[in-house]
Amino acid sequence: MNDQLEGARTNLSAAQLSEATILGLSERLGDVLRQQGWMLGTAESCTGGLLAGAVTAVAGSSEWFERGFVTYSNDAKVTELEVSPETLHHFGAVSEPIALEMANGVLLAVPNAHVAMSTTGIAGPGGATPGKPVGMVCFGFAMRVGDGISSRAVTHVFPGDRGQVRQAAVEFALRAVLEFAGVPINRR
Repeated sequence: MNDQLEGARTNLSAAQLSEATILGLSERLGDVLRQQGWMLGTAESCTGGLLAGAVTAVAGSSEWFERGFVTYSNDAKVTELEVSPETLHHFGAVSEPIALEMANGVLLAVPNAHVAMSTTGIAGPGGATPGKPVGMVCFGFAMRVGDGISSRAVTHVFPGDRGQVRQAAVEFALRAVLEFAGVPINRR
């Protein structure tokens, strides 16, 4: 039986394997959030709703997914998530400070959300600027802790075309939010 399973895995395309991995990570995240009684919120720019789509692909996700914001424009970031115009001006939309403000903004806008994650980046093929190459994605993670919010940001540069960058960003965000929540995960 294991030989059949291994054969089936080798027949999967890279895209299919990535989709299966993302579904598995989403299911694991849902299990963790459900066990804690926590709700998740997302704020997305470059992934344009793919992250929310990945978690809502899991049956029963309404038990642990509260809502997602697609804030593609700077105005949407400011209006929906209270991102500071000054931070946008100083660091630009693709930056860790903005990713942090986006994730924190989810928790500020959604009182019953306990965990939030955000993405902002340059999926390509254009849009690169000095110091900000195509494939660069900044992630923000925020969690309610006591009466406050604990948050962190990380930046990663992904290879590939627009679709590959966006898909890789979703997988990375799911792995990272599990780690942020203290769940050990296997790395590829």
